[in-house]
Amino acid sequence: MEKAREVLVIGGNRYVGKRLVERLLAAGDRVTVLNRGSSRPPAGTVHLVADRDDEEALRAAVGSRRFDVVVDQVCYTPRQAAVAVRVLAGRTRRYVLTSTVEVYEYEDSIAPVRETDVDPLAARVDLGLPWDDAAFLDARYGEGKRQAEAVFASAAEFPWTAVRVAHVLGGADDFTGRLAHYADRIRTGEPITVPVSNHPATYIHVEEIADFLFWAAGEEFTGPVNAASHQPLTTEELCGVVAGHFPDGKTVFHEVEVGEVSPFAFRRSYPMDNSRAVRLGFTFGNARQWLGRAVAETLGAVAETRGAVA
Repeated sequence: MEKAREVLVIGGNRYVGKRLVERLLAAGDRVTVLNRGSSRPPAGTVHLVADRDDEEALRAAVGSRRFDVVVDQVCYTPRQAAVAVRVLAGRTRRYVLTSTVEVYEYEDSIAPVRETDVDPLAARVDLGLPWDDAAFLDARYGEGKRQAEAVFASAAEFPWTAVRVAHVLGGADDFTGRLAHYADRIRTGEPITVPVSNHPATYIHVEEIADFLFWAAGEEFTGPVNAASHQPLTTEELCGVVAGHFPDGKTVFHEVEVGEVSPFAFRRSYPMDNSRAVRLGFTFGNARQWLGRAVAETLGAVAETRGAVA
């Protein structure tokens, strides 16, 4: 029997992180979850409470513990990355950073983007920016993740990988409200705002990305890796499936040259190339095959919630 791994999950109490923890426990790993204590992690884990932005609090919470792998679900800024690099130096054999497709937000490519299109070592890190300002961070989500990757690339003493996650769909516990945005507008006939030139994007089901992170934790590859299901999806495809839940609704698109657009509408083309992960041994599903299930899971939960409120 293989020895059980010691795994630290930073975050891990909802959505993708919760599913990852369940997979680790099912595999017999000893799982420690570190968060701010706003909610308890799944049963069977060791719970550490600390604000990861507070270096001394994080160091005190980790104490003398050592881990075979750390999976960081909630690293959004280069400051948080720098703290993690310092605190966990010499305390883990592997670090899996959950990153995002939005590191490619400035790309505009006919071909799917590869990991080499955004090199972490080429990113400029600015720790002096107001990363602790929620509005600033929300508006610079992709930039925060790019700079976080850059910190690991330049400063980490342990092997690390950055999993660049496609747009996640599915699950009754989808807290983002993005599918609900489309459902509300289709149900009422309210226009859905899209750019004049609206590009498809890559997606991944919530269960598939949990599988991917579990797999990545046990591998030895390093550096960035794209995690996305096969086949990009258009806004029209997504809305078509959502519309199937509202037979009396109406899908109306409103094209704009500038200004805010709906959540899954994109002025630039940056669907991800997943061939590196495939070569490394992961098998992805096809987004068009699971899209209907993902929409049904989330919209079913939304309908139940609204019924309970009513």
